[in-house]
Amino acid sequence: MLRSEFELLLNKTLSPSRFKDYAPNGLQVEGKKEINRVVTGVTASQALIDAAIEYKADAIFVHHGYFWKNEDPRIVGMKYRRIAALIKNDINLYGYHLPLDAHPTLGNNAGLADALGLLNRSGLQVGVPIEESIGVVGELSKPVSSSEFQKMVETAVDRNVLFESVNDQPIQRVALCTGGAQGYIEQAVAVGADVFITGEVSEQTIHIAREMGIHFVAAGHHATERFGARSVAAYLADECGLDAVFIDVDNPA
Repeated sequence: MLRSEFELLLNKTLSPSRFKDYAPNGLQVEGKKEINRVVTGVTASQALIDAAIEYKADAIFVHHGYFWKNEDPRIVGMKYRRIAALIKNDINLYGYHLPLDAHPTLGNNAGLADALGLLNRSGLQVGVPIEESIGVVGELSKPVSSSEFQKMVETAVDRNVLFESVNDQPIQRVALCTGGAQGYIEQAVAVGADVFITGEVSEQTIHIAREMGIHFVAAGHHATERFGARSVAAYLADECGLDAVFIDVDNPA
């Protein structure tokens, strides 16, 4: 597949024009013209680039790419080493941030919701269609206790999580937004969720959870955002016939 065709495919699938994002979505570093082997991952770290080089990849697809708003624009130090490795090995880098969070089947939120078995899903932002919402609300098939729900989340993300259980009420209505979305907890309260799941926690988050009576889970930024890159690799392999593989670079954060 030509590089230009590959980007058209990703843009058609993920619809980046729907989002006002913090970094450019699409091709970020240009490499070889023909793409057959693709590595996907969460972040375009040196470790992922090294793995892609070893795999002889033509392209890397990530959720966290480069050129974020307000970052140092200079290509020096760590950024230079990463980009130099991409250019030296003629590897294309594609980054999709919010579009990969929100995609209703391939996205990070969808993947976590699938792992938890959430039904009757809608967008976390009131009035925003689910395919454009940065967050998902859904329901478990039956209410569960806090301890049962914690085990469900830990199974879904394959790690221990921070769980703040604020009352004895069972959990059925679940709001989630992967990554660093602890600021959305009050939106979760507004849509009547029993629990809010995200990747990170701030000091004030626990106070909000306790005072507003909503259970809170911080399940890891990296852990909650593996779903999208993994799903995209499967999509590129199964639906597009490319040699695509998800590589998970371990990150406890």
